[in-house]
Amino acid sequence: MARENLNDLVAFVTVAREQSFTRAAAQLGVSQSALSHSIRGLESRLGVRLLTRTTRSVSPTVAGQRLQDSLAPRLEEIWNELSAIGDMRDKPTGTVRITATDYAIKYILWPKLMPLLKEYPDIKIELANEYALTDIAANRYDAGVRLGEQITNGMISVRIGPDIRFAVVASPDYFRSHAVPLTPEDLVNHRCINLRLSTHGGIYAWEFERDGHEVKVRVDGQVIFNDIFQVVDAAVDGFGLAHVPEEMVEHYLQTGKLVRVLPEFCPAWEGHHLFYPSRQSSRALIMVVDALRHRQR
Repeated sequence: MARENLNDLVAFVTVAREQSFTRAAAQLGVSQSALSHSIRGLESRLGVRLLTRTTRSVSPTVAGQRLQDSLAPRLEEIWNELSAIGDMRDKPTGTVRITATDYAIKYILWPKLMPLLKEYPDIKIELANEYALTDIAANRYDAGVRLGEQITNGMISVRIGPDIRFAVVASPDYFRSHAVPLTPEDLVNHRCINLRLSTHGGIYAWEFERDGHEVKVRVDGQVIFNDIFQVVDAAVDGFGLAHVPEEMVEHYLQTGKLVRVLPEFCPAWEGHHLFYPSRQSSRALIMVVDALRHRQR
């Protein structure tokens, strides 16, 4: 039977189930004459009568009952599958790959993405810990995270975090044998814990502000990490001064395991931004962006 006759099969099943052309026509949104024409055409093509019609009722013949019993559940499966596919418009799927630093992943991305992932189990998130200014297109990332609004052409930038302030800290044990630095320049005479950036393999220069001007100091020390959480651990263990986001060391400052210095030279910097290509984005990425968007309290 030609595929275009599926409507005739639906018409037949509806009439057989309702045992009424009037009710079936109302359900299907067609006239009774059009419905009767569809049934007659179907019977003609099959070469068998499917319905017995009287002035008071409509009932399936033996052949009609067999067709109804076989066809009705299959049509129901088709409608259910079409409905499920339609629901996918409201259930976004796919994988979103994001490159970010370990700090941004722990303190910004993961707390905001957990509720989204629980609500939409078909969305998958890949978070790659990188300090490099990665070319997200070349490395097949959907988005990247940077501190401040540093974006390249063809990218959209969305702020995802509040202003961030860094803190210079060291353990009380360290200061028992070292003088407290009074200016950023004093740090060159101290043991400092460095962070190596993946970009060009460089060591991060500590950034400060004095009288409205940026001051960068390159420090030296016994240990270098490429993970900022290890930098904090080394500071707690007494290996020198660390320059890290203050949120990471609040607990240690409150418990006295770390001591803060040079707070007047540590301004608030513009917070983290998510950047992604301006081309059309998947619905999953759009929902991730919305979940991460920073909203002022």
